Amino acid sequence: MARKKSPNLTDAELRLMDVLWTKGPSTVSDVVASLPAEPPAAYSTVLTTLRILEKKGYIQHVKQGRAFLYQPVVGRTEARRNVLRYVLDRFFGNSPEALVLNLMEDREIGEAELRRLKKIIDASR
Repeated sequence: MARKKSPNLTDAELRLMDVLWTKGPSTVSDVVASLPAEPPAAYSTVLTTLRILEKKGYIQHVKQGRAFLYQPVVGRTEARRNVLRYVLDRFFGNSPEALVLNLMEDREIGEAELRRLKKIIDASR
């Protein structure tokens, strides 16, 4: 059975998006060269993943000479928000309170973080 396509980013897709968000418009060769050497990324695998990202609407390409330049059309912040909306809806019944309570119960939060969170909460009132 074929795997259901996800609008969210896989680990492999996120690695390529990180390169594009950092470097900006890049060729497939630029992306391959920017990835960690271990394990080595195959050109064809990177190209296939870039095409998938384009179908998902995360990137687009423009022709420059004989090469294609791939560039993000979804920013890092928007991608994060999309994932949070998905997690919020799927696992927390669309309740931001349940998500935040789960995060706070799951790990220790330092005083500085708590002060920043309090400021954000107070400012949103």
